[in-house]
Amino acid sequence: MRKLAFFVIAGTAGFLTDAGTLHLLITHTAVGPYIARIFSIALAMFVTWQINRTATFSRSGRSTTDEGIRYAFVGILGAVLNYAVYASLIFLLPGLQPVAAVVAASLAAMGFSYFGYSRFVFGEK
Repeated sequence: MRKLAFFVIAGTAGFLTDAGTLHLLITHTAVGPYIARIFSIALAMFVTWQINRTATFSRSGRSTTDEGIRYAFVGILGAVLNYAVYASLIFLLPGLQPVAAVVAASLAAMGFSYFGYSRFVFGEK
């Protein structure tokens, strides 16, 4: 349960980074919601990697490069899933607030990410 709790903490920090960055980019730049989300996801992924490798799962025992590549691979797959859900919701429900779409997309990617990170990146069973 401790790992799951820290994963939720990391995810919450990632979500706040993602949603906050998205909001700031949409309201203070000319970047639209689709491009802004690419940047917000990338920053959120970095934040969660730092928390997950130090508090949730601990370092994997692999080289930092190998761990980083594996984390990026799972993170990119999770981000694609996250973005697909987000973009689909924005497209299908044009009146939906982008941050609300982020909530749904983040929840959809959370389960995939936990198992991918815990097993493929950090070697948990």
